[in-house]
Amino acid sequence: MEREKSKAIRQFIVEEIGKSSPDIVRLVGEKFGITRQAVNRHIHWLIANGVIIAEGSTRQRKYTLKPIIDQRFHFAISTDLQEDVVWRDYIRPLLDKIPPNVLDICHYGFTEMVNNVIDHSAGKMMSIHVIQTPKNIIFSILDDGVGIFKKIQTELGLGDPSHAILELAKGKLTTDPIHHTGEGIFFTSRMFDRFSISSRNLYFAHNEIIGYDWLLGFEEDDDGRREGTFLIMELSTISTRTAKEVFDKFSAENDDYGFTRTIVPVVLAKYGNENLISRSQAKRLLARLEKFREVILDFDKVETIGQAFADEIFRVFQIKNPHINLMHINANDEVQKSISRAIQNGISSPFSTEPAEQKTLF
Repeated sequence: MEREKSKAIRQFIVEEIGKSSPDIVRLVGEKFGITRQAVNRHIHWLIANGVIIAEGSTRQRKYTLKPIIDQRFHFAISTDLQEDVVWRDYIRPLLDKIPPNVLDICHYGFTEMVNNVIDHSAGKMMSIHVIQTPKNIIFSILDDGVGIFKKIQTELGLGDPSHAILELAKGKLTTDPIHHTGEGIFFTSRMFDRFSISSRNLYFAHNEIIGYDWLLGFEEDDDGRREGTFLIMELSTISTRTAKEVFDKFSAENDDYGFTRTIVPVVLAKYGNENLISRSQAKRLLARLEKFREVILDFDKVETIGQAFADEIFRVFQIKNPHINLMHINANDEVQKSISRAIQNGISSPFSTEPAEQKTLF
């Protein structure tokens, strides 16, 4: 019994250090009802057994997980470089002690992202960093190309590079439809616990654990150090997620095959602190959604919307696309009032004889 408790305490310490939780000693003591001295004995055991690393003085001591694997690789980008060869010869041999479902996700995400670099970056060099700790696996991929957001903006004629992030979040986005389906980044971001892309002055991240996307902008360095694209993927080594369940999640009901459902974070349609009020903003949000059979608009972090914005989505778009099952989630009371008003206007519209049913998911 005592051995099981010690195992649970040490596992909790590892989990919290992986989250960078402050004052780990106090946190563990409160969780398990043990003294600081007892917590420190477990921490010292983890240090002695090469699980964690301690840095700094006693008062300012910080703990990090000690990598089991910490390997870097560099490749010249050319048409001769093949992502499956990179995986098979360099990456797969490092990951021989992880569960099959985790390995499958790593295989899919890694090869999809490396293929994107080879086919789209227009860069000369690619650097890959693989880290495995007792808690997770982290892949980072850096190239010196044109930058993913700038590339998408240019190829698709978007008004701003940040538009590219909204399009990536929807899925089915590709600048080369003959050779690519546009599914790789979308599904990879949903398979890994954490996924982020930074390029030039933009940073996009998706956290699958809390189900949230966010966009940050920052000043570009004059020396151009942010040229290219830097991508990070992180997955717990004990994740129970499977690649199949992620694919199935975005296959609409009664559709056994294909990427037919998408969840769109509406907040990504905003620029800075602006409010979502206009039809042009709504049209930007709705672009390419006719490719899907089921669309779920996630209004998390959206405080208010204008009536023109709501009308363009929930009346005009729905009337034009009655075959699309349009739903929404996480709308606060104010946003819901605007949505309900637009839906009601759609039902009473003389142009809509059989309006599609509008659903709210809770």
